[in-house]
Amino acid sequence: MSRNRLITLLIVAVLITLFFAFDLGQYLSLEYMKAKQAELEAIRQANPLLTALVFFVVYVVVTALSLPGAAVMTLVIGAVFGLLWGTVLVSFASTLGATLAFLIARFLLRDSVQNKFGDRLTALNAGIEKDGAFYLFGLRLVPIFPFFIINLVMGLTPIRAWTFAWVSQVGMFAGTVVYVNAGTQLAKIESLSGILSPPLILSFVLLGIFPLIAKKALAIVKARKALAHHPKPGKFDRNMVVIGAGSGGLVASYIAAAVKAKVTLIEKHKMGGDCLNTGCVPSKALIRSARFLAQTKRAKEFGFKSASAEFDFADIMERVSAVVKQVEPHDSVERYTGLGVEVIEGEAKITSPYTVQVNGQTLTTKNIVIATGARPFVPPIEGVDQIDYYTSDNLWEIRELPKRFLVLGGGPIGCELAQSFARFGSQVILVEMMPRLMIREDEDVVELVNERFLKEGIDIRVGHRAKQFRVEGDNKTLIAEYQGEDVEIEFDELLVAVGRAANVSGFGLEELGVRLNDRRTVEVNEFLQTNFPNIFACGDVAGPYQFTHTAAHQAWYASVNALFSGFKKFRVDYSVIPFATFTDPEVARVGLNELEAKEKGVDYEVTVYGLDDLDRAIADGENYGFVKVLTPPGKDKILGATIVGEHAGDLIAEFVAAMKHGFGMNKILGTIHIYPTWTEGNKYAAGNWKRANKPDKVLEWVERFHAWRLT
Repeated sequence: MSRNRLITLLIVAVLITLFFAFDLGQYLSLEYMKAKQAELEAIRQANPLLTALVFFVVYVVVTALSLPGAAVMTLVIGAVFGLLWGTVLVSFASTLGATLAFLIARFLLRDSVQNKFGDRLTALNAGIEKDGAFYLFGLRLVPIFPFFIINLVMGLTPIRAWTFAWVSQVGMFAGTVVYVNAGTQLAKIESLSGILSPPLILSFVLLGIFPLIAKKALAIVKARKALAHHPKPGKFDRNMVVIGAGSGGLVASYIAAAVKAKVTLIEKHKMGGDCLNTGCVPSKALIRSARFLAQTKRAKEFGFKSASAEFDFADIMERVSAVVKQVEPHDSVERYTGLGVEVIEGEAKITSPYTVQVNGQTLTTKNIVIATGARPFVPPIEGVDQIDYYTSDNLWEIRELPKRFLVLGGGPIGCELAQSFARFGSQVILVEMMPRLMIREDEDVVELVNERFLKEGIDIRVGHRAKQFRVEGDNKTLIAEYQGEDVEIEFDELLVAVGRAANVSGFGLEELGVRLNDRRTVEVNEFLQTNFPNIFACGDVAGPYQFTHTAAHQAWYASVNALFSGFKKFRVDYSVIPFATFTDPEVARVGLNELEAKEKGVDYEVTVYGLDDLDRAIADGENYGFVKVLTPPGKDKILGATIVGEHAGDLIAEFVAAMKHGFGMNKILGTIHIYPTWTEGNKYAAGNWKRANKPDKVLEWVERFHAWRLT
């Protein structure tokens, strides 16, 4: 720390210490001020300028040092100086004091905080630089946090001091008037009957409803600012237009139709989106066929001398297509038209917050919901454009089983498909740049999956960073860096499965100015609104989760908030988000795992039940994996659960319900589970928790009680 910073810190520390050491706060209490009210008014009448100066200086010092007493002083100043001069005095004193507190925090702490946490504060800094004045104005107008915290925290951000000062002056003015006015009424209390005087009641009512009014006013100002340059049609054709007929778009339009709104759903490609056509449905159909083939190779485990299955890989892929066709009617144009949704097949373009063009037609709408999903991300690796690679979009066109199949990416998609193709007979090389597969999961979870993959012949190359693809005649090679050295990996076909990128271009977002965040997804607030208050987004295009079920979850909020925001809005709830990876063994999780708990500094206890002990698992010949539950030390509240093993994606539902509805391990233990079923694994995990948290002292007394009864 520099010499000037050290001196400043010592001065501030000494002043704060003296304030508390000499109990100076007693002179800023309402009781003391009330007792001295007559004297203060006499002093003001004798020398109004000097009295005002003293109050001004004291107020500035109290605010600058973030000491308690500013609120009481505001009331007292209202009592002594009246509404007009009291408002003037408090308004300027509070702004000057707040700015000094801001500058002190900036001088002492900003550099060290930014140096230490700069990577985590990138998004916050960018937001402050772009809209800092508006954020500060909102915080001043709607006091969610104490003003002294806002002063200090803003000092750590890039906002300019002058901007901080004038926005604070304007933002705090309305609240200042309310508090000073309350002070003028408090000064008039002479008896208990005075408490019920209409002016005083009005002051307290204003104090109570001011934040609500201010918040509503701020929302109106923000909305008008966003829509100011876009003429509003005199009449609308539709209540809502939804762009994209994947999981999010289908649910959003269904909800709108269910509440009798006029809604149009626009899809440029295929109804059902990625999940139906290229994701969840075809991949699970492929996994099922691959699993059946793998089980025939385990015939002796189940008492058979032998078993085999002849197949043509093209037939397997035709079955996958047939499954998609069988599910298609659930998401078809006919079904949604029958539900009351107008469905238009075409390419949409948002031309204003109120208009969408499709097939040469302009639709006017009160609200727009963006549900355009995501697409496979292909990293810009040198030479990749020379290869006719597969992604999860076009893999389903394949009809010939690859001999050497390189899968780039060890996340859920890469792992699921790598295992399936290995089971059909491909020599699968699974390349992942991170130190292990499924990097978001705990090490003991990944260890079980890794063990199964190796047993099934998958060549796992973790810690390999893809650098270049080289094509020489019919030979294809990946050059990957591993531990500082280049490694050559030969292959025949390539699947790129390194993640997905949101579909945010090509339909008007850029031209309109809809904001994106640092993840290149549409930036939305807690109500799923974009920076245009009548444009909402849900699903993969909005994030932060890219699951079909979270897209549907968000769609409800987007649709309801779009249609009823003038009356009621609902904050989207991400508190309990389950997900699963459908490898064999399956991996399912909800809430925190150990990795995340450690990253967030959450104290936890771990309870594990091994599924190798479960009767049904033994009978099914699938006795491997575990149920792992995180709870706070000594409490049965569930922080998170991870299940690895057969039917994990189904078994996790009990923990999802527990976390959503607030019941813990004791309630799970007290619930009857059918014997013999896989769900008993959850109950036995709860039993293990109970044994680890048994009341030893109570049991000692119970043991003595039983011993006494034997005498």
